[in-house]
Order: sequence, then structure tokens, then C-alpha cells
Amino acid sequence: QVQLVESGGGLVQAGGSLRLSCAASGRTLGIGTMGWFRQAPGKVRKGISYITNGGKAYYVDSVKGRFTIASDNAKNTVYLAMNSLNPEDTAVYYCAAAAVVAGSLSWADFRSWGQGTQVTVSS
Repeated sequence: QVQLVESGGGLVQAGGSLRLSCAASGRTLGIGTMGWFRQAPGKVRKGISYITNGGKAYYVDSVKGRFTIASDNAKNTVYLAMNSLNPEDTAVYYCAAAAVVAGSLSWADFRSWGQGTQVTVSS
């Protein structure tokens, strides 16, 4: 089992920045990729970014150029730096982990979840 704990959410004005952190513990050796999802009010949870053990990062178009994912493998921690935030970024942000997979990674491969942290962007 992998345990994930997020921190760093909060309330920020449009145009501002926040940095989320996610610390992993437990059976971390089996983690191949860590990522971030978000769930806006009344919407389904969606993946927005991930980073592999090898450092390869991926972003969906809606956050590309504004968000940066990074990891500290020694600390089993992943970060999400969010800049130029706008009200559409308001959501609960979840950290997630995927085991090492053969072939292409999909959002469905993320099976371990944190409890979520609220990010609210005011206009």
C-alpha cells in the first residue's frame, strides 16, 4: 500500500500562485509515476499532470505553460507549482500514484490517491 498526503492548497486571487506538495510513504518502491488530478465542483475528476521516475513530465493543455510538476525521489515527494491561476482552476487537487506499467501510461493506471487539497481562486 502507498499512502499519499497532499498539502499547500488554499485561497488565492486570480493571477496568483500556489505550490502543492505530496509526500508518499509505504510501498513507494513500486511507484512508477506520480501525478495530479483535480475535481471542480459538479465535474468529474481529471488528470492534469504527471511525472515519471525518469523525470518525464506531461501536462494537459489547460495547464501547460502555467503549472510545473517536479519530484524529489529521495524524499518521495512530488510538487505542483501553479502560476497564473484563474477561477477555472478552482478544484480539489488530488495526488495520485501509478505502479510501473508496461507500455503507455493512462490515467486509469493511477490507483493510489491522497485525500485531496482544496484550491480556490477568486476573481
